[in-house]
Amino acid sequence: MLRWIIFIVVFLVIDFYAFQAFKTVVKNNWLQMVYWLITLLVIFNFIFNYYGFDRSNGFSHVHAYAFGFFIALLVPKMIVLGFMFAEDVFRVPQAIYRYFTEGNAAQGNYFASRRAFISKMALGIAAIPLASIIYGIYKGKYNYKVLKYTLNFEDLPDAFDGYKLTQISDIHSGSFDNMDKVKYAVDLINEQKSDVILFTGDIVNNKAEELVPYKEVFNKLKAKDGLYSVLGNHDYGDYVKWESDEAKHQNLEDLKNLQKEIGFNLLLNESKFLEKNGERIALVGVENWGAGGFKKAGDLKKAARNVHENDFKILMSHDPSHWEREIINDDYHYHLTLSGHTHGMQFGIEIPGWFKWSPVKWRYKYWAGIYKEMGQYINVNRGFGYLAFPGRVGIWPEITVIELKKGKPLA
Repeated sequence: MLRWIIFIVVFLVIDFYAFQAFKTVVKNNWLQMVYWLITLLVIFNFIFNYYGFDRSNGFSHVHAYAFGFFIALLVPKMIVLGFMFAEDVFRVPQAIYRYFTEGNAAQGNYFASRRAFISKMALGIAAIPLASIIYGIYKGKYNYKVLKYTLNFEDLPDAFDGYKLTQISDIHSGSFDNMDKVKYAVDLINEQKSDVILFTGDIVNNKAEELVPYKEVFNKLKAKDGLYSVLGNHDYGDYVKWESDEAKHQNLEDLKNLQKEIGFNLLLNESKFLEKNGERIALVGVENWGAGGFKKAGDLKKAARNVHENDFKILMSHDPSHWEREIINDDYHYHLTLSGHTHGMQFGIEIPGWFKWSPVKWRYKYWAGIYKEMGQYINVNRGFGYLAFPGRVGIWPEITVIELKKGKPLA
């Protein structure tokens, strides 16, 4: 209860400042009432859905949208708060000065009126994230982007020169609310006509049953050399309560079976070889391994036990922290690692080829796109679906197409 009281007090302080700007610009009483009505509805809905909320009981669409609308309300008001507070840096000293120099002559009006220009600028700038978040909730989460890369390797087997793979990650099927958009994305994947499709984990939020309505959609995925997958941290059912250990175990078995029915060859700390014209490349798949408190079921040595040191290797590992902590410095040289997990935080700013930023960079060194260290590459896919926040702002859902070429790597 105490934390909710603190939450409400903090939000009221933020809203007090935000309303100062609004009423400075908007004099109409009815519009001011609408301002408070929207604010109260969003806050009441958020508190109603999250008071006593326990993540282990599951996270519904209702929870997601309550959170999304709260963020849409909070972020713009935080921006307005910044402007109003900055203005008060000057207004407060002026008021103190008037208090001591003018006294009763000021008739209690020590504070100078807020300047309409500052309030208009604050509201105008705050409108940008407001519009972006609303767009992200209703359109952005299905704004699929196909990102194409060409990577050169001197030791790539000749038969695989020009070989194309499509990577998808973090489907989070329990979050979807538009079947047609998911069908469109699956068609978009197939249009790439890659040789193989690789999925790098988190096919559900928590439970295998989330995937059932979308099984007939994802089993339309096709690639000449097949479909391969690994597990992500959400696939183990660790974040919800189960009536028994047996029920949790059965959920994981059901998930494995569903992936098999879709057509995925699930790699559980094991490897397969992709063969072409008498040559081969190793496809290695580890279970989830994540730094910090994330599950560490991945066993790189076990997964690669049938792989030779000189084989060309593609590794599938859900969490990019695994690459940073273990894979880069492994005795084996893993030419290309494919990961996901970060979602790019579903929020950020990207200008392709120029600029890339998201708050998630403060948590993950490798968080989106292609990186190279010690002659080894990783691609961190931004994710196919979404989780918690029901949208994407600036960091769009991704379908990655990577073409392998024989040749000297570019600098």
